[in-house]
Amino acid sequence: MLLLENKRLCAIIILMKITIVEPLPDEDDEIIVKCHFLDEDITLLLNQLKNGSSKMNFIKDNKIVIVEKKDILYFESVDDKVFAYTAEGVFETKFKLYELEQILPAKNFFRANKAVIVNLNKIKSISPAFNGRFEAVLKNEYKVIISRSYVPKLKEHLGL
Repeated sequence: MLLLENKRLCAIIILMKITIVEPLPDEDDEIIVKCHFLDEDITLLLNQLKNGSSKMNFIKDNKIVIVEKKDILYFESVDDKVFAYTAEGVFETKFKLYELEQILPAKNFFRANKAVIVNLNKIKSISPAFNGRFEAVLKNEYKVIISRSYVPKLKEHLGL
């Protein structure tokens, strides 16, 4: 069903005129939709643009497993493999951490150190640690060290 919907959306996009304009320095990025009427197809397309996909595919026991992004506690790179950790288990992904940084919503996921991306919504507490680093305790009690080079970005995310 989803594959069919995506093919239909691709056909809609091909029929539309798309214009990309760079905003002035004092303007925010925005998407403006001009249409004669707002039908179901355009609404679906707008929702996909606004929300992105809420699910990701992972591998576990030679099977593809679909996981909601909101359920991911953190990603960790170990021995050139990247794993997603949830309350239900550990799943392997083919993405590298730098690729995940680009596709995950920045408001929810944060690079904590060179080997870990953490879901900000799954942080239970944060406290200062040794040498300018911070320690985040996740809701599953796992502790993540936030290296000092990432601390300013964390403070920015948290409004500190």
